[in-house]
Amino acid sequence: MDERDFKLLATLNKTRNITQAADILYISQSSLSKRIRGIERELGVALMLRSRQGIHFTAAGETVLKHTQEAAKQLALMRKAIEASRDYICGTLNAGISINYALYCLPDLLASYRKKHPHVNMQITTDQSRKLYIQLQHGIIDVAILRGEYDDWKGQKILLSREKICAIHTQEESKPLTEIPYIGRSTDAEFERELAQWMHENNIRPDEDHGIYVDNITTCVEMARRGLGWGIVPEICLKDFTGCVRPLFFANGEPLMRSTYIMYSSQILDLPQVRSFIDLVKNPQEEFSYV
Repeated sequence: MDERDFKLLATLNKTRNITQAADILYISQSSLSKRIRGIERELGVALMLRSRQGIHFTAAGETVLKHTQEAAKQLALMRKAIEASRDYICGTLNAGISINYALYCLPDLLASYRKKHPHVNMQITTDQSRKLYIQLQHGIIDVAILRGEYDDWKGQKILLSREKICAIHTQEESKPLTEIPYIGRSTDAEFERELAQWMHENNIRPDEDHGIYVDNITTCVEMARRGLGWGIVPEICLKDFTGCVRPLFFANGEPLMRSTYIMYSSQILDLPQVRSFIDLVKNPQEEFSYV
């Protein structure tokens, strides 16, 4: 048996179906069945039973599966240890990036990171911050750049920026917003609550019959740029916007702001590729090397 057999058994355990497992492994069903029989001959036991409902591991098969899973885990740990001992940074950077940060800041950041560390495998997940926060809590991602507040986070949290939230449009600045169609957009629940509070304090009730709703911030900005209405967006997306920009304030005088953090657990700093990424995000103009 070898690593390919470990993956074969793990896939069969996941799918419990010969056809599906063969498709995932990119081999024919006959080749998969032949290899199963080869493993059974090698070990001298029947690993599984077949039925119309799929496959079922025998008791011996479950024992084999348990040990091959552990063997695969140990091999992965061995490779990580070997990679860490090399004279250059490699391994995997498994990061989660909020959608807005990914749109306006991430490309330049990753270009700089790739130039420094060409051997690192980058696995980048972009999504709404709250969804990424859950993945970070469960260890699905190693480091995250998130927007919003996360007071229950027990790991490291470093503030990257606090930016103003603004109303934008191309109409005359003195014209009341209530006389301009509102361009709503998809955002996270926390920010929705803040917007609702601001609108309530300013007696603004968007006209659902004549307003516009879009699913991303870029479309919202472009529609406002073309005079289709007004929207509420953070400063991060207004670098090239030439229309009217009004920072928003609550009734108590506090500005409506949006924080961006980089968050991670202390233990993850033992991975040089992650540590270098964190330092680059904190100090994008500086060079870092952990050879």
